[in-house]
Amino acid sequence: MALAPSQTTTESEGVNAPDLQFFVFALFFIFGGITSLNDVIIPKLKELFTLSYGQALLVQSAYFMAYLVFSLPAAAVVSRFGYLRTASFGLLAMMAGCLLFVPASQSGLFPVFLGALFVLAAGVTMVQVVANPLISLLGPPRSAHSRLTFAQAFNSIGTTIFPIVGSALILGSLSKVDPATLSGAALSAYRTAETQTVVNTYLGLAAALLVVAAVVWTRRNRLPAGTGTDANARLFGGFDLLRRPRFGFGAACIFLYVGAEVAIGSLIVNYLEQSSVMGLSQLEAGKHVGYYWGGAMVGRIIGAGLLRLVSPGKVLGGVALGAIILLFVSTHSFGAVSGWSLLAIGLMNSIMFPTIFSLASEGLGKRAAEGSGIIATAIVGGAVIPPLTGWLADQSNLRVAMALPALCYALIAAYGWYARRPAV
Repeated sequence: MALAPSQTTTESEGVNAPDLQFFVFALFFIFGGITSLNDVIIPKLKELFTLSYGQALLVQSAYFMAYLVFSLPAAAVVSRFGYLRTASFGLLAMMAGCLLFVPASQSGLFPVFLGALFVLAAGVTMVQVVANPLISLLGPPRSAHSRLTFAQAFNSIGTTIFPIVGSALILGSLSKVDPATLSGAALSAYRTAETQTVVNTYLGLAAALLVVAAVVWTRRNRLPAGTGTDANARLFGGFDLLRRPRFGFGAACIFLYVGAEVAIGSLIVNYLEQSSVMGLSQLEAGKHVGYYWGGAMVGRIIGAGLLRLVSPGKVLGGVALGAIILLFVSTHSFGAVSGWSLLAIGLMNSIMFPTIFSLASEGLGKRAAEGSGIIATAIVGGAVIPPLTGWLADQSNLRVAMALPALCYALIAAYGWYARRPAV
C-alpha cells in the first residue's frame, strides 16, 4: 500500500505519521482511566457484599487475569489484521464489558461483576497490546523511551480524572444501610439499587467507546501493511524471547510493577480512612486516589525529558528506590505524613512501565508485536500481587501488607541497574 505524503517509514527512523500519535494518545487515556476505576468500585463492592480485603481485591484478579488469557491472542490478531483494526476490536470488547454491568447489577451477585470486569479487561488488553509498540514505531527508535513515557502521561491523565469523577458518581451515593443486617430478597434488592450508580457510569463509558471505535476504524488503513509486525507470528511463538535475559527479566519486572502499583492503588481508600492516617470519609478518600495517579502523570511529563538526558536504567533504579523510601515513611508515620507519602508513590511509579517496556523491547525489531504480547501477559501481576497484599492485610494490617509492594520495587531497582547500558 502506498504511503500518504505525510507518512513515510524507514528501518532506522520508524513511521512518520504524526496524526496517528494523537489517536494512540487517546487509547492510552481511555484504557488508563477505565483501569483506575477499579480503585473506586473496590470499596463500593467490599461494603455491599461484606467482603474481606483479600476477597475485595479479587476485582483486580478478575480484571488482570484477562492479560494472561488474551495478550498472546491479541498479539496474533495484530499480526493478522494490523494495529488499528485490532484497536477497534478491543474498543468494542471494552464496550461489551461495560454493558455486562447491567445484568451484573440485576443479579446482585459479586461473581457476575467479576465476569463483567474480565470481559472489559479483555478489550483493554487488546488495546494495550496495540498501543505500546505502536507509539514506539511512530518515530525514531532513538527517542522511543521518551515517546512512550510521554504517551503514558496521557494514560495518567485518564487515571487521574476517572477516579475523581467516579468517586463522585459511585462512592458519593453510598447508603447508610448496613448490608450485613439484610438477607434474602431484601439484600438482593438493596444491592441492585446501590449498584445502579456503577451501571450508569459504565453505560456512559460504553457509549463513548462505541464512538472512539468508529473513529479508529476510519483510520484502519493509515499504516503500511505489515508495519512493525511479523505476518508469520505464531500464537505462542514469542515465548522464546524469554530466553533473552534482558527481555525475560524485564517481563518479570512488568509483573512486579503492575502488581505493586495496583495493590497500593486498590487499598488507598481504606488506608486513608484509618484514624491513624488521615481519617477521611470514603468519598473524600476516593477523591484522593486521583492524587496517586496524578503524581504518575506529572512524573511522566518530567520523565519524558529526563530520559533523553540520563540512562533509562539509572532513572528506573532511582525511582524504584524512591518508592521503597516512601513506603517506609508511610508505614512508620501517622496522620498526613503517612497518607501523603503513600500517595506520592504515584510520582515514583510514573516512568516504570514505559521504561521497563522499552528496555526489555530493545532490539526486537519485527518481533515487537510478539514481545508486546508477552509483556502484556506479564501484566497479570495485577491479578496476583493485590489479593496477596489483601491477604496480608487480613492477617495483620494494611501497614504490614505494604511490605509486599516494597519487595517488588526492590527487584525493579535491581533491573534498572542491570539494564543501565543499551542492549547490544
